Amino acid sequence: MKVRNSLRSAKVRHKKCQVVRRRGRVYVINKEDRRMKTRQG
Repeated sequence: MKVRNSLRSAKVRHKKCQVVRRRGRVYVINKEDRRMKTRQG
């Protein structure tokens, strides 16, 4: 999992990406490509 300052660049890489908030952290997850996960915060 990559830790990033800005999640916009991670979100625009794929159409199926979604931004999720969990426990005060922001994640970008992708249901199709499971390896593509990023975290912010």
